[in-house]
Amino acid sequence: MSADLRRSAGELAGDLASGATTSVELTQACLDRMGEVEGALHAFLVVDDEGALAAARASDERRAAGRPASPLDGVPIAIKDVLATEGLATTCGSRILEGWVPPYDATAVAKVRAAGLPILGKTNMDEFAMGSSTEHSAYGTTHNPWDLDRVPGGSGGGSAAAVASFEAPLALGTDTGGSIRQPAAVTGTVGVKPTYGGVSRYGLVALANSFDQIGPVTRTVRDAALLHTVIGGHDPKDATSQDHPLPDLAGAVEQGASGDLTGVRIGVVTELGGEGYQAGVLERFEESVDLLVKAGADVVEVSCPHFVHALATYYLILPAEASSNLARFDAMRYGLRVEPEGVEAPSAEEVMRATREAGFGDEVKRRIILGTYALSSGYYDAYYGQAQKMRTLIIRDFDAAFAQADVLVSPTAPTTAFPIGEKVDDPLAMYLNDLATIPANLAGVPGISVPSGLADEDGLPTGVQVLAPALADDRVYRVGAALEALLLEQWGGPLLGKAPALDGETR
Repeated sequence: MSADLRRSAGELAGDLASGATTSVELTQACLDRMGEVEGALHAFLVVDDEGALAAARASDERRAAGRPASPLDGVPIAIKDVLATEGLATTCGSRILEGWVPPYDATAVAKVRAAGLPILGKTNMDEFAMGSSTEHSAYGTTHNPWDLDRVPGGSGGGSAAAVASFEAPLALGTDTGGSIRQPAAVTGTVGVKPTYGGVSRYGLVALANSFDQIGPVTRTVRDAALLHTVIGGHDPKDATSQDHPLPDLAGAVEQGASGDLTGVRIGVVTELGGEGYQAGVLERFEESVDLLVKAGADVVEVSCPHFVHALATYYLILPAEASSNLARFDAMRYGLRVEPEGVEAPSAEEVMRATREAGFGDEVKRRIILGTYALSSGYYDAYYGQAQKMRTLIIRDFDAAFAQADVLVSPTAPTTAFPIGEKVDDPLAMYLNDLATIPANLAGVPGISVPSGLADEDGLPTGVQVLAPALADDRVYRVGAALEALLLEQWGGPLLGKAPALDGETR
């Protein structure tokens, strides 16, 4: 593997600016790396060699002319397969969209292209982003670069695995209930869920409109800030887009990287820890909190009593929104079309039934049924209506907590990566992986997951989550960068020195 690929995206951008490397060389190195490890990893569904190299050549021409499109111009990126990419297949990990090529780009993708980042391809995911392990993809399971017998998290396990295995320096993911942060935690990467509406959702194939958010998957907090700055901002095409200036994220990272958090109030959420959390995860979290105290932060314990109902609330609202969104896949307009067997002149309803039966996987069908039931006459008030009321109480818990603390912290995921196949047939056990991340999506607040070390019992990555009030994304970057700097000093180097299952023992 090229030594360049171990460097951060920010460092690679510096190499491009100085002429130490070219975008073509860097992009080809990523493609070569994929050729070496994709057979074992399966992080990508589509690889666009020609398109990536063409974009890289254009980037080198801009650099040579002294007109880079952005600081990241020429740094390759991977895109989660739930984002529309003009001319490049977008399947959402589902058979029902197999081979579909969008005629337009998602706004986030368009911004990435405009900034000059070559798109390497589309990453694997749980079908329509429904899952916590990337085992529910119709195109096969992605493997964790730390242990190929374990999951890389989900639904965006492909993006996290691609970054963790050095196939790509950067990736885009989406976070509906933790699908950026939870994979980041179990692969030793950095993942950010921006404030809801802080990044345009136009061109994102919706799972649940009131939860979905696009965000960066990277190897450092600074890289996440650089990519977030590229994709963030108001978009008139998205009615949920925040018409609010993006904070100075790079400045927040620089401030936090000094390791000084004097005067910052940090709240440890009582309800996001304890029973159900792996011992090694809690040990690394407690060490991280101790480091924050040594950095000068004032740490207090805060209670968010309604967080205990967040999982149930989410899994009533999300299926309801999903069942509505997925009604568009009806075999009439685009995507898969299956004719029912033994029917000479099938009706539209019969074609639709046959297509949805063949095109959707078990988890998608499960959530459609749950959502349709929750929205049905006679049950709407009892289930969906009550869940929305609980959502309001969870938002009020956040408001009360942020009156006591500038940011909140918790473990990102209750356990390290679990073995492939262990939970795929147990939906409730799978859902519990998002226990700590779901509250942020219910409230629309930003969050970051930063690697916090390796669990003693299995040597696998753990993550610390930092949450801030809506529109205060700079706070998660400041505290995340400080924690990263403190942990790097403690470890004596980056956690991602190697992808252990692919390259041998890590440092």
